[in-house]
Amino acid sequence: MTPDQIQLVQTSFAKVVPIADEAAAIFYGRLFEIAPEVTPLFKSDLSEQGRKLMTTLGVVVNGLTNLEAILPAARALAVKHVDYGVKAGHYAPVGEALIWTLEKGLGDAFTEETKTAWVEAYTALSGVMIEAAYTGSTEAAE
Repeated sequence: MTPDQIQLVQTSFAKVVPIADEAAAIFYGRLFEIAPEVTPLFKSDLSEQGRKLMTTLGVVVNGLTNLEAILPAARALAVKHVDYGVKAGHYAPVGEALIWTLEKGLGDAFTEETKTAWVEAYTALSGVMIEAAYTGSTEAAE
């Protein structure tokens, strides 16, 4: 990612922080709509899960300027998610729901340039996570 793209992601996420609970609810609503097969993976309170999601996103977004520092935690999280039943194929609808949520939550502030930056950030991070969790596994193709 370029420094400008990192800045776009960080600036746009700062606008999401004040509406974090609402954004999380929008995200999960959209995720369950486009990938209903993931719904059973969420056994705990969705409000709490939403807070965890937004906290994790905050750490990642703030860490984009030093990606190498956050990658070990991202890899560990990916491996942990395998135990919850997450498959490599679930990362695509999660990314789609994230981008959709940002579009809805930020409106006109979510420009094409900002969207491109978010897609690049998510693609890079999810690629690292998928590799960490599924390399050498038959799950990677699912």
